[in-house]
Amino acid sequence: MITAILAVIFMIPIYALLIWTYISPEESMLFGNRWMYKEEPELSEEVIRYRKFISLMIMIGLPIVIISFMFELYFLRFISIIGLAITFMFGILKIFK
Repeated sequence: MITAILAVIFMIPIYALLIWTYISPEESMLFGNRWMYKEEPELSEEVIRYRKFISLMIMIGLPIVIISFMFELYFLRFISIIGLAITFMFGILKIFK
């Protein structure tokens, strides 16, 4: 029970960061690195789409993986890993096509 409560507490800031990354991928990518550039860098559309896709994949996959490890559901672990890998491959193909 305590592990579930701690998992939820630790996932709140992670989800806030992922939502911020999804909403504003340019700002999140340049956070802490703006000082390296003399002028505002331009990010390509592929990089922005990739950043949004990865943050969305993590927002969907993280709870599934954490629940499967907390309750020791081996079948859910296997299905989630296979499903996330396939979704990741198709998403990458769609982004860079």
